[in-house]
Amino acid sequence: MDIQENIVNKVAQSGLVSVDLADLKPAGERVLYDIKDNLFHGLILKEKDFREFIKTHNWEQYTGKHIAITCSADAIVPTWAYMLLATKMADYASTIIYGNLEDLEIYLFNREIEKLDAQQYKDQRIVVKGCGDIYVPTASFVALTSKLFPVVKSIMYGEPCSTVPLYKRKD
Repeated sequence: MDIQENIVNKVAQSGLVSVDLADLKPAGERVLYDIKDNLFHGLILKEKDFREFIKTHNWEQYTGKHIAITCSADAIVPTWAYMLLATKMADYASTIIYGNLEDLEIYLFNREIEKLDAQQYKDQRIVVKGCGDIYVPTASFVALTSKLFPVVKSIMYGEPCSTVPLYKRKD
């Protein structure tokens, strides 16, 4: 019985370009700042108390962190309160957004996607890696697809050995 020794890696020969969004995940701690902790009886924001808090709070603890500011309480919070928090965090935090941690993650990934030069993928067959240990928001997969769509030959999802075809340009 003759055993063939040559193993051919068809995936490597396929010409597929793999893009892993997890590679774009910015480093840094994510923090949710919930303004509900500043509400009087969990209902209203008292300006005098809030301004006193602003003066005495340790803002340095946000150094280098990505911050999402929100209010999880069912309360009416004036817009200026969120703005005031942002002015105090701005000297320390890497990123400040209004929203929850999911919104923050989407913002961070999409900011990196915007920096990508789509032309580097011109006329390429792209496989967007889908499964991994690092969480990537679905919204960021959509943003990447929108960015690459005008220039690529095809877009697939999954792994090069097992893909789901999404788009193929008709030449």
